[in-house]
Amino acid sequence: MNDNDTNRLSRLTAILTQLQTKRLITASTLADKFNVSVRTIYRDIRALEQSGVPIITEEGKGYTLIEGYHIPPVMFSQSQANALILAQQLVLKNKDISFIKDYSEAIDKIKAVLRQSQKDQVNLLADRTQFEQNLSRERNSNTISQFQYALTNFFLTKINYINQQNEISCRTIEPFAIISTTENWLLIAWCRTRSEFRFFRLDRITKMEILPDKFEQHKMTLQEHFDKYH
Repeated sequence: MNDNDTNRLSRLTAILTQLQTKRLITASTLADKFNVSVRTIYRDIRALEQSGVPIITEEGKGYTLIEGYHIPPVMFSQSQANALILAQQLVLKNKDISFIKDYSEAIDKIKAVLRQSQKDQVNLLADRTQFEQNLSRERNSNTISQFQYALTNFFLTKINYINQQNEISCRTIEPFAIISTTENWLLIAWCRTRSEFRFFRLDRITKMEILPDKFEQHKMTLQEHFDKYH
């Protein structure tokens, strides 16, 4: 797909959004908005009609969608939504302000089509995720998605953990937050074995199991946790 195709696909999607949000819109208004000719808008409207979008043309007035027509909302699994939130943390470290703005606006649109329960979960995850750039060391972890799921659904989790002395212990934990330092992914969790909050390097967790039992949500933000415990 070349740049022209990509630009047209983006414009067709945007035109469809405009048709959904306005009762009536003219070709000239669309042309001005997307900085193209009216003739180009005519072609775009025809392409949408050919793809099955029920557009009504009111002569001398503009275009409207047939009453009751809506695009089905995009459906994301929880793990897919969580991955988008984690990706947002990476994007926020980018130095290009316009890129950050565009991605943040895109995430807001994605959140708008999520079910309310998913919105609550991804907002919680956004508050409980912190990322620092890593330019030198490779992070090794295969469990981020599982811990995101346990964190946002408040499931107790059992892990086997190797400490710096190469000692293995079995812990039952309440996942609280996921952060990235310049070297490693870290999980902050309430450790029921030690009765305190602990940091766990994800690459030192050799086994994890999400248990069916739930824990009570810790009513604090990540920053409040840092202020209280560090």
